Amino acid sequence: MTDSNILSSKQKALKINLEESIYGTFAEIGAGQEVARNFFQAGGASGTVAKTMSAYDMVVSDAIYGKEESGRYVSESRLHNMLDKEYEVLIERLAEIRGSKTKFFVFADTVAAKSFKGITDCHGWIGVKFQHIPGAKPSEAILHVQMLDNLNLQQYEALGSIGVNLIFSCFFNLGEASSFVKSLMENLSPERIEIDMIRVSGPAFKGVDSRLLSLELVNNKYTNCAYFDETGRVQQASEKFYKKNIIITRGSFRPPTLLNVDMIQTGLKAFLKEIPKEEHSQVLSLAEISMNKLLDRGKVDSEDFLARVDLLASLGQKVLISNHNRYFGLNHSLLKWTKKKIAFNLGVYNLEQILDENGKENEELGPLESIGRLTGKRTKLFVYPASEVDQGSGKSEHLITSENIKISKDMQLIYQFLKNKNLMEDILDFDVKVTSIWSRKVLKMIQEGDKNWEKMVPKEVAKLVKEKKLFGSLEK
Repeated sequence: MTDSNILSSKQKALKINLEESIYGTFAEIGAGQEVARNFFQAGGASGTVAKTMSAYDMVVSDAIYGKEESGRYVSESRLHNMLDKEYEVLIERLAEIRGSKTKFFVFADTVAAKSFKGITDCHGWIGVKFQHIPGAKPSEAILHVQMLDNLNLQQYEALGSIGVNLIFSCFFNLGEASSFVKSLMENLSPERIEIDMIRVSGPAFKGVDSRLLSLELVNNKYTNCAYFDETGRVQQASEKFYKKNIIITRGSFRPPTLLNVDMIQTGLKAFLKEIPKEEHSQVLSLAEISMNKLLDRGKVDSEDFLARVDLLASLGQKVLISNHNRYFGLNHSLLKWTKKKIAFNLGVYNLEQILDENGKENEELGPLESIGRLTGKRTKLFVYPASEVDQGSGKSEHLITSENIKISKDMQLIYQFLKNKNLMEDILDFDVKVTSIWSRKVLKMIQEGDKNWEKMVPKEVAKLVKEKKLFGSLEK
């Protein structure tokens, strides 16, 4: 078998065409039949293609697949309706004739590519519903992509390549998460197309967690962020964040502590005061973990990552994973997704780092530009205090707020500007009893078998840590 890394899109299509057991339907809306085109041009398409179609007209499309409640044709629900309908027809017509020796599949996409009308949000939903062995229940692989090429013909070409890659990978590359994700971007680059969501299901992906695939997307820089809802399920960030007011709390959450919970709750309460009451239902509170917080000796610990998402989900908390080490980089991504207000809910020591002229937060752009990119007309900082603990007595000695952090004389001017312009605000209604709790301290206690750690985390977190023996816990 030829190494897939050296195969072009046409070569992959030909390999599939020559595999007698693979047979199915292509249904494409929005950019021509770019994926099916590769199979026809490769030769031998009669061995693979049962049907191709493109229901461009909205009335025709609705007649075949039904109307969408949202009224949107480029949507995940439309993609699922396309996959389900075409797979049902395919099985109904061909299963009896050739089902014992055929792995049936349906490929579908619904996209908004660049057009003469000047569409700027060029994106699409792409999916495959398939049997990994003849007679098997179907499995699915779903992607959302952003098409970044400036010319429509280039976008069409990129769409064709990623569609072929997806079909090929579902039949020939069902290995571990990293190799599967990397195979989707063969013959492409992140400058041309961004995969910002991936979700898989079914027997072909037994033991594969979609969240790990999303993590690989971020880890390989195929996208900047991956979003998980309060159930821990993968969602498409730009769609869920659209027209939302967003407050984001960055941390390691290893594990989530009572301090983390109080910080999230008090930050959200303060943020809501900035938002009109009629928009309160459109506010998202996110716990964010940057990739550098997931690295262990240069590698991502998958079990550790899943543990943190599960623990935050047990608290009903939405989670964002990003490859932004700097606050201003994360803010830039958020500004692309929403035109509403954004807030960063951060600890007082994080503010100290942001205002450190020579610190890591400012080494790339310098303090003026990095702080300028972080704050602005729509972005505000809420600052949560910390208690310094006397090492002798173990009791809180004094409280650290933005008023008494250590910053240079020059940076005092920037600090005062942020205060005067209401771009920064101290959180006041915090629980002082939890302000000296740190995740790293709790983690050490868990690993050393000190049961007092349970008093420092929510009950739901303590229960899961003990049940699943997370973070090196020795308890049952």
